[in-house]
Amino acid sequence: MSKYKDKPLTPEGLRTYSLKSRKSKVKAKDFAQVLRRGGPISRFIDSLPDVLAAKDFKQFLHLMGKAKEKKKAIIFALGAQVIKVGLNPILVDLMKRGWITCLALNGAGIIHDFEIAYCGQTSEDVNVQLKEGQFGMAQEPGEVLNQAIISGAEEDLGLGEAVGKMLAASDFPFKEISLLANSYDLAIPTTIHVAIGTDTIHFHPQSKGEALGKTSLKDFFLFCSLLEKIDGGGIFVNIGSAVVLPEVFLKAVTFIRNKGVSLAGFTTAVFDFIHHYRPYQNVVKRPVAENGTGFYFIGHHELMLPLLAAALPD
Repeated sequence: MSKYKDKPLTPEGLRTYSLKSRKSKVKAKDFAQVLRRGGPISRFIDSLPDVLAAKDFKQFLHLMGKAKEKKKAIIFALGAQVIKVGLNPILVDLMKRGWITCLALNGAGIIHDFEIAYCGQTSEDVNVQLKEGQFGMAQEPGEVLNQAIISGAEEDLGLGEAVGKMLAASDFPFKEISLLANSYDLAIPTTIHVAIGTDTIHFHPQSKGEALGKTSLKDFFLFCSLLEKIDGGGIFVNIGSAVVLPEVFLKAVTFIRNKGVSLAGFTTAVFDFIHHYRPYQNVVKRPVAENGTGFYFIGHHELMLPLLAAALPD
């Protein structure tokens, strides 16, 4: 016999109810459908369960379609990793099909895009190169990109337009899959948002801080102008930028609202490997807190972006 004074409660007298009367969050009608290989991608999307991320993905696709139908801005902000995992052809196709009206990149984006256009390869082995102080020491990116930026500053161009103009006019053998060359040819604005010292071309002797600052600042204000166009149904998508572009987006939102534009009723989405603080707070939560919708999709870019692109109709 227990020596404790307190006795366990018993289930006698417990009140129950019928399971059928309970409100439940998941219903059989929301379940996934079995799909056999060979069906169209639209059938695959329809087969997904109407639960959690799959339900969000379907809703996001619907809102993307509404934005395009209403001719609202659809802005893709990309970390350089998106280029490094081989997604340029997918993004170029989205631009050509009208699913991207503006691109925003961090400073590393122009380096990887240039390397792809110039010689069809990118992404050096940092562990190997760093040991001998050779990381970022390739000659051509430092020379060609810095000269394009200096020329852009002299012509009063933004950094994205300056590099896009150079790539579009080049005879580089892989420029057909360059994001900046294609965006320039299609007259789709690309803005580049540089943090000084984060990119390897900054320590090359051709680099000029005044040119970097002038062209990137011009791109920030161009980005603000483009972002105004998501008001009332547009889309802002951040893919793979954990810090720089979410911060740029947040500052642009407050700048636009300070200038008298309500900037409401738009949709934001983040696609990334893991859940990051700044993309969640600065993209998905704070800007749409009162009037808008935000989504966060976790998965590898090389899987998620092709899936998104294939699910968007021509």
